Amino acid sequence: MLLEKTTRMNFLFDFYQALLTDKQRSYMELYYLDDLSLGEIAESYKVSRQAVYDNIRRTEAMLEEYEDKLRLFEKFGERQQILKKLTTAIKDDSLTKEEQLTLLSQLKETD
Repeated sequence: MLLEKTTRMNFLFDFYQALLTDKQRSYMELYYLDDLSLGEIAESYKVSRQAVYDNIRRTEAMLEEYEDKLRLFEKFGERQQILKKLTTAIKDDSLTKEEQLTLLSQLKETD
């Protein structure tokens, strides 16, 4: 579960980091990407561990709200599934050209 949450947060951060403040971005990078502890981040910013914890939790909630509204990560996952299906079908020659074109149009719909 922890790995799944970390992976999800990293993806959400990749998609929505431009919407965060510099401080939020920095805390999230240090915590999720650089794997620093709350104490290490607190020490480097001269704030309490609780302040770092609160900031990270609020930022995680914001990222989830952005995803609920914009669905960039969900659409990314859908595109990956369609691309995988299309790639397999082309390699195996298991779909007609029309079916391949249908998959390609589904890709376009996820934009």
